[in-house]
Amino acid sequence: MFQSKLIYIHDPMCSWCWAYAPTWLKLKEQLEHKIIVEYKVGGLAADSQQPMPKAMKEMLEDTWHKIQKQLGTQFNYDFWRNCEPRRSTYPACRAALIARKTNKEAQMIEAIQHAYYLNAQNPSDEATLVALAKSIGLDEEGFANELVSSSLNNELSDELAFVNALPINGFPSLVLIHNNSYYPIGVNYTDWQSTYSQILNIID
Repeated sequence: MFQSKLIYIHDPMCSWCWAYAPTWLKLKEQLEHKIIVEYKVGGLAADSQQPMPKAMKEMLEDTWHKIQKQLGTQFNYDFWRNCEPRRSTYPACRAALIARKTNKEAQMIEAIQHAYYLNAQNPSDEATLVALAKSIGLDEEGFANELVSSSLNNELSDELAFVNALPINGFPSLVLIHNNSYYPIGVNYTDWQSTYSQILNIID
């Protein structure tokens, strides 16, 4: 039985998490037969039906440009012209929690990220999330009902409380639990091997 667990703390609508995705997936692949790997959602922005203020839209679009310049990450800037952005990532986090129950969490996260960053769709909208759930093989009606349920909202609240107690500073973050101790692990956006070495040095 594994004695160690790596927790990946993210938000499906966090642009730096999208930038980290290729490196994270390589790291995860190397670790899966050595330790338990778990996703936890961070809840970047609470529920809101209010349009995003102009200053925040400009700031986030600038962040996309900064990430693309630094790391080569692809973004579809049509999102800022074709959608009505809202500062609301909790729905996407709830979608990830639903998918987790059928071992499709990673697929859901990837679907949300592709919809948001590449296809200029808005994952703050429930209709977008329902369509993405269908695309990865989840029951459309059941997903739609659970997405707005109070029980799921309670699950999200519990997860956010757990995440807030971890030794992290923003998203994405990695925390290794080994022998009941918690170790913050540095995130390297371009080099999975350095992170892998950090982890092995602790667990070996």
